[in-house]
Amino acid sequence: MKTKRNIYILYAIAFLQGMVFYGPVATLYRQAAGVSVFQITVIESISLALCIGLELPWGIAADKIGYKRTMIISCAVYFLSKVVFWRADGFADFLLERILLSVVMAGMSGCDVSILYLSSKEEESQKVFGIYQFLSMTGLLMSSLLFSVCIGEDYRLAGFLTMVSYGAAAVLSLGIKEVKGKETKKERGQRFFSVLIQTVKDRNFLLAIIGMALLAETNQTVTVFLSQLQYVKAGMDLKTMGVVYILVTLAGMAGMWSYWFTRRLGSFLFGLVLFLGGAAACLVLSSTESAVISVGAVLVLRLSAGLFSPLSTQLQNRRIKGQDRATALSIYAVVLESTGVVTNILFGRAAEEDISNAMVLGAVLCVAGACLFSIFYRREGKKRDFSISR
Repeated sequence: MKTKRNIYILYAIAFLQGMVFYGPVATLYRQAAGVSVFQITVIESISLALCIGLELPWGIAADKIGYKRTMIISCAVYFLSKVVFWRADGFADFLLERILLSVVMAGMSGCDVSILYLSSKEEESQKVFGIYQFLSMTGLLMSSLLFSVCIGEDYRLAGFLTMVSYGAAAVLSLGIKEVKGKETKKERGQRFFSVLIQTVKDRNFLLAIIGMALLAETNQTVTVFLSQLQYVKAGMDLKTMGVVYILVTLAGMAGMWSYWFTRRLGSFLFGLVLFLGGAAACLVLSSTESAVISVGAVLVLRLSAGLFSPLSTQLQNRRIKGQDRATALSIYAVVLESTGVVTNILFGRAAEEDISNAMVLGAVLCVAGACLFSIFYRREGKKRDFSISR
């Protein structure tokens, strides 16, 4: 069922949920509330582990109750998690916030992109995913600008404004139109096992999923958490960090042009360039104490991951042939998040010893991701519909 209404509503939700006003100081916010860097990575790993446990149940539930209801529930819990974050003080509170976030991530995982995919023409889906990501980054950019100009060191005000924005997104989700067709309980049960078996047996694509996860997790950990420690090491003040965060957010908006680059370079070459670009950026970060060079490298890493994300989403959706799209995407998400659990612990340990060690680890993970992506593409990519015509 093609409907522009859903696309526009999800665009607005992406924008509002992108408005994380405390984004420029996410790590410093937690440290000011008594949470260490290692505790942050432990919380992230617990959150990802919980996501893994909830992914399949949520995927099955989404295919059962519909994508609209799933999005409404997820957006409501998302709002609640931001209420907790606003008032959080200490390890237990931030852990509770991430537990709620795990429920949200597992619920929205595959559901939002399923709505977008089924509400748009297939040949335009990568472009739609790119705009969706672009608007999320636009929200983040606007909130970062406001942080730098108006908020400054008032971390709690940043948390409060974020909560308000997420509340508005929860209200908007009520307007989504259902795109999931109805079916009998028997049909659902039969197809679930079929989807599970087909996905698990698709080993070549699972390798690619792990490779995609390595780039995504390196980007998430380095640009969101470790970059702030790198900036402190380079002698950067808080106000400058806010400005830099805006630049990094702008780099993340490049996903809107992923479709254009993919059509010209082909999915394999374009993807490989992005993996290697991420690796090079991490190597530079590991060997510099210059603020300018550090910012440049973080921008390259964010650009690489931002451009790759819509391509990754497109590849996953094209791989799915059956009706239970949310279930299949949840299985992929389990693989992605399982990889993230491991990388978060590795990054946390490496950063506790030396921030440079963590950056070297990021380079190694990006190269490993490139290898896995290449293996998949050599074995099967060119035989199927994974390359996008010029």
